[in-house]
Amino acid sequence: MSSKVKTRFPPSPTGHLHLGGARTALFNWLFARHHGGIFLLRFEDTDRERSRQEYVDSIREALEWLGLLWDEGPYFQMERLEIYQEFARRLYEEGKAYYCECPPELLEEKRKKALAEGRKPKYDGTCREKGLGPGPGRVLRFKTPLVGTTVVEDLIRGAVAFDHQELDDFVLLRPDGIPTYQFAVVIDDLTMEITHVIRGDDHLSNTPKQILLFQALGAEPPKYAHVPMILGPDGSRLSKRHGALSILAYRDEGFLPQALRNYLVRLGWSYGDQEIFSLEEMIEKFDLSRVSKSAARFDPDKLLALNAHYIRQEPTERLAREVIPFLKSLGVEIPNPQEPRFLKAVESVKPRARTLKEMAEMMRFYFVDEIEFDPKAVDKFLKEEIAPVLERLVREIEGLPEFNEEVLERLFRNLAEEYQLKLKHIAQPVRVALTGRTVSPGLFEVMDILGKETVVKRLKKALQYLKGGK
Repeated sequence: MSSKVKTRFPPSPTGHLHLGGARTALFNWLFARHHGGIFLLRFEDTDRERSRQEYVDSIREALEWLGLLWDEGPYFQMERLEIYQEFARRLYEEGKAYYCECPPELLEEKRKKALAEGRKPKYDGTCREKGLGPGPGRVLRFKTPLVGTTVVEDLIRGAVAFDHQELDDFVLLRPDGIPTYQFAVVIDDLTMEITHVIRGDDHLSNTPKQILLFQALGAEPPKYAHVPMILGPDGSRLSKRHGALSILAYRDEGFLPQALRNYLVRLGWSYGDQEIFSLEEMIEKFDLSRVSKSAARFDPDKLLALNAHYIRQEPTERLAREVIPFLKSLGVEIPNPQEPRFLKAVESVKPRARTLKEMAEMMRFYFVDEIEFDPKAVDKFLKEEIAPVLERLVREIEGLPEFNEEVLERLFRNLAEEYQLKLKHIAQPVRVALTGRTVSPGLFEVMDILGKETVVKRLKKALQYLKGGK
């Protein structure tokens, strides 16, 4: 086996990449990078009914978006059938595997009987000593040692012992020659010289079988590390009902890859009290000894807060490019993402937005010809008694030689004093008139970005609305 660290991420292309799989990929990628090793991608596509090219494409796209680029692969198990069959032949010829002709119906009957009698529903070894050769409908089974134990020296959990009497003679090749997961994964890890297998602890029960296969082939198994599962906020296994999305769905909701990476690395790994990690820091600090032995809990609010942090940290010019697709989906076309007015608009919502999608929704009012009024905001603030103040404001703005935040704030304060109103009693109706909402970036900042002509136009529109010209 290679002395250089080599890890792998082996998704099954039967669905999109979700949080659990992405965290497994991230831990493997970080471990390889930390040790100056190799990270490999392979697709376990032997489930021919459910495997789809669209899932292969989607998983690759998600990994690329997260920045988890692979050094080798992608490999596909269905392109490696001859390799599995060669190793199967070797195990059979050495007496370490045997053919079984028990029909599926009989096996199911035996399974049900064992369960009914309170026994473990494992294969009873009917064909173990029959000396059968290959033939139609026959599977190849591994001859699991009948006595003894296999100890998994897990890098996270420590030593875990498995009694061979609890294991059965598991299938290596199906009747059609397609390998089972247990067999293919061992041959892949062996021939691809994988040194470390980092995966979810739902695979722990598979590990003794895989170690026995390595030993039967005269090979040293890789080192194993089983990471506890990700649970939902309620403590049950994480699923869609907890609001957990696929990785590409998070992208499409406006999450940044660096935020999702940071969130995933903290699901079951820690480094003191540090919460925010750059990619370079993750690579430098990642170590399996810091992976928790207990399950992590998914917290969507924490993920949103982390994403908001990364949005605030993102350079405005880059953020401007990233928000454009989300504006486009709202019907807003931005011909030049580097135009000063557009950059100012991005800057104005940057401290408030938690996602790029939210950011686009917050910014939309800047760029549309007709704003949409929130009916509650209108009822609360666009009342007839404010009309004289708004009319005066329009006249004053039209006569301003300069139009900037400082000038506008002075104008509003003077008007408030003259009309004996609190500043907010003028500001909120104006905010609704200009944005359609009660919440927006700073009002004078908004007016400066909209520009004098648009501000006057929208204030006149609001006055018309007030006077019944809806």
